[in-house]
Amino acid sequence: MALRTLGRGTSSRELLQSLGEDGAVIVSDVADTSVVDALESELEPLIARTPKGADEFSGFETQRTGALVARTPLARGFVMDPLVLACAREFLAPWAERIVLHLTQTINIHPGEGTQHLHRDRLAWGLHLPRDIEPQFNTIWALTDFTAENGATRVVPGSHRWDWSRRAEPEEFCQAEMSRGSVLFYTGSVLHSGSANLSAEPRLGLNITYCLGWLRQEENQYLSCPPEIARTLEPELQELLGYTQGDYALGYFSDPFDRGTNPGILPTEMALGRMPRSEVSFSLSSETDSGISREFLDELTGQSS
Repeated sequence: MALRTLGRGTSSRELLQSLGEDGAVIVSDVADTSVVDALESELEPLIARTPKGADEFSGFETQRTGALVARTPLARGFVMDPLVLACAREFLAPWAERIVLHLTQTINIHPGEGTQHLHRDRLAWGLHLPRDIEPQFNTIWALTDFTAENGATRVVPGSHRWDWSRRAEPEEFCQAEMSRGSVLFYTGSVLHSGSANLSAEPRLGLNITYCLGWLRQEENQYLSCPPEIARTLEPELQELLGYTQGDYALGYFSDPFDRGTNPGILPTEMALGRMPRSEVSFSLSSETDSGISREFLDELTGQSS
């Protein structure tokens, strides 16, 4: 058994069809080698400072490095890849108005690491979500070649449709063997795991995942990329981090310092020094219908003299 591999120019429709059927699919050579080289150069000092895992699941011979949006500018391009984002939004659209960034993490599996237990990523929320809600859209970018020998991700195609109690047999496993710069797309419900690294070199992957905007993220993006960094990013990436309202009342904030005329319910974007791009709009020329004064906005965003 092997996962389907689609070409670099594949359409989102073809990708999502394969994902729906198998729960996982590979798209080859999405990132140019030169871009992967540059990203690796940025990541190298971060990975070097990262300790190996403290338990069997995270991997005693595996390094997991996160907070990548704040720490490495080139990783932002991978988060914002047009094909990935288009597919993530379409895949998750039946269950949420907005999606958010769930996790940014490199996974560096060293020689001697064993095989990880099969699992479904959606269990980050336990068994509390209804079975027919798919909460996640996930990617693993190959920053080195992924081979059967060096720990290419194990996947059980079709297991996203199984009953939770069904166990996978060895003949139902396959490995996501793919070239450097390729991407494994997989759902939050498909069984998968890291594999044993039997080679002499580490296997490096970039795990970027997205989830429904009304769920708590696995990686706390407000701490991993706090407002003082987030305000320097492009608006669409700010919104993916969660610096926007998921719907009418999801994600507003109240100014804790009670400066000026404070209406108590503020759009999240104001913490980054701007107003929402759409859905909510305010006139900033004078006192607004929401009670936000020009002076208050200037003070909140650090623009007062």
